[in-house]
Amino acid sequence: MNTQDVEKTLTDVFMAQNPEGENLSMRVITIGDANQIRVSTNFKINENSETLDDEIETLLYEGCKPYLDESITAEQFKSTEINPTIGIMQSQKVGPAIADDIKSAAFIAIICALIGIFLYILLRFRNFAYSTGAVAALAHDATIVLGAYALLWKVMPFSMEIDQAFIAAILTVIGYSINDTVVIFDRIREYNTLYPKRERGANINAAINATLSRTFSTSMSTLVVLLAIFFFGGESIRGFVFALLIGVLVGTYSSMCIAPQIALEIQQAQERRKAKKEQNK
Repeated sequence: MNTQDVEKTLTDVFMAQNPEGENLSMRVITIGDANQIRVSTNFKINENSETLDDEIETLLYEGCKPYLDESITAEQFKSTEINPTIGIMQSQKVGPAIADDIKSAAFIAIICALIGIFLYILLRFRNFAYSTGAVAALAHDATIVLGAYALLWKVMPFSMEIDQAFIAAILTVIGYSINDTVVIFDRIREYNTLYPKRERGANINAAINATLSRTFSTSMSTLVVLLAIFFFGGESIRGFVFALLIGVLVGTYSSMCIAPQIALEIQQAQERRKAKKEQNK
């Protein structure tokens, strides 16, 4: 199937029946075998008519008719019971209420994860500078992955829907990134204990250099596995793996270049405030 041709044909058919045609969104991608496609559209997404599903299936049939055998009827196209290899295999509607629930649950899940990590780092390192740096880096990772999806969802030849699998990918990226960050923070704390008179920035640089080979070895081995799954795995998980690929790359540099620097800035600000208080006594 040529997805561009199918998308154009479906767009023309749906546009003729859409009272707000200028806002119509139509996305057709190949999923699974070469003769299987996935169609996503916002056609009458805010309506809940009992006949809406049948109307959409009829329009799908009309739009796909040029690519079907002439003997295929609308009934055969709509029901897999007649012929399980032709027609609509599966359909799903995500209405405004469901979409709001997904967004709310995703937001709560990510915020709870960040709060939990903040408290864990605070208890482990006894300084909120480390907690703030870690959470800022994690928020950065999640934002970059979300931004990449928003920019590329019409470009990539596979499904990049913001769904539960995407939220699972975001949480996985957060867990992966914080692991690298904790390792670096442990080494920074160790260097600060061994060299208390050395400038904090120098200790951070030494700690990052000391963990550099470990960080890249872990990231590269993870990327090899993810790339294998991305190219040879199923179509249904390709979007999930793509998010993990971006997250691993982004999480690697944020652990080295964002979290420690934010922690350093906060610690230096703490030292300046402490020195100012002592001068005022």
